[in-house]
Amino acid sequence: MPAHLGKTLVVIGLLVAGVGVLFLFADKIPWLGRLPGDITLRRDNFTFYFPIVTCLVISVLLSLLFWLFRK
Repeated sequence: MPAHLGKTLVVIGLLVAGVGVLFLFADKIPWLGRLPGDITLRRDNFTFYFPIVTCLVISVLLSLLFWLFRK
């Protein structure tokens, strides 16, 4: 097996662990998922929620982290 496959699996494992930690502490971060611009539609017995601004903020933060680690 190539060595880069092992490194890739370690990085994927760390990312999954990081997402797990984020889920554990998500209720302690009150602004996460409640930013202005997040879409919430509520009807009688239907709720649609799409955290578009939260996704953009997380994407920018992850991009900055990956850019810093690449250097």
